Order: sequence, then C-alpha cells, then structure tokens
Amino acid sequence: MAVYPQAPEWVRVKLHEGVVIPAHPLALTRERRLDERRQRALTRYYHAAGAGGIAVGVHTTQFAIRELQHGLFDPVLRITAETVRKRDQRCERQTVLIAGLCGQTAQAVAEAQCARELGYHAGLLSLAALPDADEDELIGHCHAVARELPLFGFYLQPAAGGRKLTHRFWRRFVEIPNVIAIKIAPFNRYQTFDVLRAVAESGRHSDIALYTGNDDNILVDLLTEYVVATEGGDVRLRIAGGLLGHWACWTRKAVELLADCKRCRHGDTLPANRLTLAAQVTDCNAAFFDADHGFAGCIPGIHEVLCRQGLLEGTWCLDPDETLSPGQSEEIDRVYRAYPHLNDDAFVASHSKEWLYD
Repeated sequence: MAVYPQAPEWVRVKLHEGVVIPAHPLALTRERRLDERRQRALTRYYHAAGAGGIAVGVHTTQFAIRELQHGLFDPVLRITAETVRKRDQRCERQTVLIAGLCGQTAQAVAEAQCARELGYHAGLLSLAALPDADEDELIGHCHAVARELPLFGFYLQPAAGGRKLTHRFWRRFVEIPNVIAIKIAPFNRYQTFDVLRAVAESGRHSDIALYTGNDDNILVDLLTEYVVATEGGDVRLRIAGGLLGHWACWTRKAVELLADCKRCRHGDTLPANRLTLAAQVTDCNAAFFDADHGFAGCIPGIHEVLCRQGLLEGTWCLDPDETLSPGQSEEIDRVYRAYPHLNDDAFVASHSKEWLYD
C-alpha cells in the first residue's frame, strides 16, 4: 500500500480508554491438531468475560502456527475474527482485533496483508526474527509492515525470544504515522521507562495508547502515573490497559481488576491493599508462567488453568517437548489455594457449556 492505513476512530478511543486484551492460546486435540470447537469456545469466553480486544497469532498462540507443517496462521486468525464478529453483533459491541506479526520483512508484510483482509485492526509486531539487525534495518522493517496495517508496538522480553530495544529505537518507532499503541513487555523497569520516555518526548502520547505486557508487574503498571520531564515540560502518562498472556485465563477477574485500577486513578491516595493484591497477581503469574524454570512452561501453564476450568482438553503444544515443568502443576495448586479471590472458575462453570456448544 502507498500510504499508512489508519485504524477506525472507535479503535483508538477504546484503546486509550483502556481494555483487557487476552493473548489468545491455541486449542489442540491430543493429536496436536487444531480443535476448532474449543478454539471458538476460548474466544467466546474472552468476549463474555468483558475483554475489549483479543490478540491472536502472538506468543501465547505459539509462533509455530506459521510453520508449513502446521499451516495454522490463516485458519486461527479467521476463526477468531468470525467468532468475535458474531458475538459483537449479538451483544452490540465492538471488539478490537489484533494480529501477531513476526518473521523477516517479507513474512511480516504478508501476515499483515492477511490480517488486514480478515478485518484485523492492528498488528502486534514482534522483532524477534531480527536479532542482529541494526536500528536502521529495524525501523525500515517496521515501516514496511506499517504500510499494510496499523502497528501495535511490542517490546518482548528476551526470555521469550525478544531482543533489547534502545530508547533511541523507540523514539524513532513512535514517529511511524500509524502506530496506535505499544505493548511494553520487557519484564524490566528500566526498559519499560525507555518506552514511556520515548512516547512522552515525541509529543504523541495522546495518539499512542500504552499497554502493559509486563506479566510480573501488571497492577503496579496500571496504577502508576508516570511523569516524564521533556523539553516542553512534564508529560503525565498512564498505561491504559493490558495485552497479556496472564489474562488468557481468569479473564473475568482481569476485567474487574482493570476497572478497579481505573477507579483508583481518580483518588488522591492509593489504598495499600491494592499493592498487596498486585503482589498476589505476580505470585500467580510466577506459577502460570513457570518463572522457576526461566518461563519454559509459560504456555502449558496457561493451558493447565484452562484445562482445570474445562475449556481446553489438554495442555498440548505444537512442540511435543513444550510441557509443564517439574513442580509447576503443584505451584498452580498452591496459588489456587492461596488466592481464591483471583480466579473466575464460577463464572466459567456457569457458561462453559454455552461457549463449547453454541
């Protein structure tokens, strides 16, 4: 495309208001084939839970869906878009559709074109496939993809395949005309602030919505007002919402927690119990994401919770070696016992048959 396509205005408004965006998992059968019924059921769960957006084709969906032997990128994006549209029509809602984009430039551009044709509003652009590219090459890559689809920037933590991205990179990235949001997920406070500072200095903070992907720091990110000193004066920033693998389970509770964070932002003081709650959410994430083993079991951990709720049949991943780590199931048992107020099991139990058989 010759110009930079822009997202609909309602998408921009919704992202700035702040929404829950689960990173959609991949539902597989025991034979490791797509389980379309359960894939649709997961999408219906997120929609019913109150998610304002859904991201698919991202890390939690498994990057391997793009491999030729699986060929699942187009089918999974298509199923999600169809299911969301039907639910939106039924409920008179509008849900933001975000497609994960990755690979070298030709692949990322092709994925952006596919997503655009399927009705996706933005692409969450991973740069993991360009570990040795210099800054000019990275920015050129981003521009090429942005000419096909509005961008949702993505700072992916190195433990999940990402790379370090400098403040200078982000300062240049935010100048791309159709960047509408950034998912900040380096799991690192210093690198998180690099992104915030770049957005503030650019003067585009009213154009670009900030989203946490820091699953180890979710509520603190959402509760904090950031004040960034720039040449034009102090700029105040908020992280509006989250696009998170952690929010792929216990999603109804995530919607409630984000609403509570928004209420707290209007007060003069922050209730201390919200910081206690923040630490509890992080402890749950350590179990789900398998922090003890360098996040090796992060996708199976999310699957395990969804299995316990009856939404998935098993924890299977496309890679047979990607399984729960030793002791991870017991850690999930522990956080279930420790924080019963954080799960949404009752909500899922009351609707799961509808989602599975609708």
